[in-house]
Amino acid sequence: MNVKTEPQGEAASKPTPAVWLVLGDKLGDNAQVEVIAERLGWPCVTKRLKFRAAYVTGKPRFKPALYHIDLAASDPLSPPWPDLILTVGRRPSMAAMWVREQSGGRTKVVIVGRPRRMLSEFALVLATPQYRLPARPNVMALDLPLMRVDQTAIDQAVAEWRGRLDSLPRPLTGVLVGGPTKPFIFTAEVAREMVRRLAQSTGDTGTLFVSTSRRTPAAVVDALADALPASATLFRWQPDATENPYRALLGLADRFVVTGDSVSMIVEVARQGKPLAIFPLPETASPWDRLRRRLAATFQPPPGAAVTAPNDASALATRLGDFAYELGLVSYARDFSALHRRLVERGAAVFLGEAFPRAGAVKAVDDLAAVTARIRALVDRI
Repeated sequence: MNVKTEPQGEAASKPTPAVWLVLGDKLGDNAQVEVIAERLGWPCVTKRLKFRAAYVTGKPRFKPALYHIDLAASDPLSPPWPDLILTVGRRPSMAAMWVREQSGGRTKVVIVGRPRRMLSEFALVLATPQYRLPARPNVMALDLPLMRVDQTAIDQAVAEWRGRLDSLPRPLTGVLVGGPTKPFIFTAEVAREMVRRLAQSTGDTGTLFVSTSRRTPAAVVDALADALPASATLFRWQPDATENPYRALLGLADRFVVTGDSVSMIVEVARQGKPLAIFPLPETASPWDRLRRRLAATFQPPPGAAVTAPNDASALATRLGDFAYELGLVSYARDFSALHRRLVERGAAVFLGEAFPRAGAVKAVDDLAAVTARIRALVDRI
């Protein structure tokens, strides 16, 4: 990626910072970093990392390191070290912090999302709403994740699919299906319940176009195929599929239902201003999960929670939680329902079973200008 803009005024006398984008294999995560880089307008060098087989899905213990990287298959991480790194995710951010260490601490690292450890060592943490991060000087709370839709790609998909989708009875409801991810359960039984609620919500009018994804289990796809009405269309995701309808649906569907596990799909629909209903997946209720959530509620109060005195119980609990976090015993909790609630409270979404909101009723807040201003201020202090 190599985006340039012409400097103006005082900025013309300042040297352009050396910027790396340190990215992994998650396209939705990478897109948030790339949109920041595009808005900054500085030349950037993209470092795409591949991970050793054990860590493609396995979770390495967080520390500044490269032991989890397939160095032969990845872009090289070698000097001269950059002034700034933009990164996202556990595995890429470990490599980013390793680079910072090699630079003697000179390289500033900006991370999107939730640092697994070393919160205070990142120059800036862009905290998306599904993560319960504390209020800190280097933490910037975002209204929504920075995902963007590629309008050019949507327009191209619309041109390719219009003939097939325009002939379907309206309203056309795009149903975007994710898959199980902690703490969510997505079984065949859950899929059948979703179809039942779809029928209640849509009144069996118009057309359902259901699109599964890489994370959708085969048993869930089969259950959807059995339970959906004959008038519905079901796209079964395959790794070698050449005609994925996802982008065409973003452009042509009248309204959407999205499973609650997929932050990227929820945000992309919300940014399109299309009527959106969220289907929250049931969550695991194991003893460990219940304990983890209790600890999060105790030791990680939500950002902005009042602390009346340095020695009151909530302040002491927060300090104990920070200590456990730095030791790597706990991580800052992930709460997808916080994103769901934010969109529902704004009128930008409903929960499946309620009346769909009006198209364009609420425009998603765009934090990108504020984010780039914070990053420019960081670089000015280099």
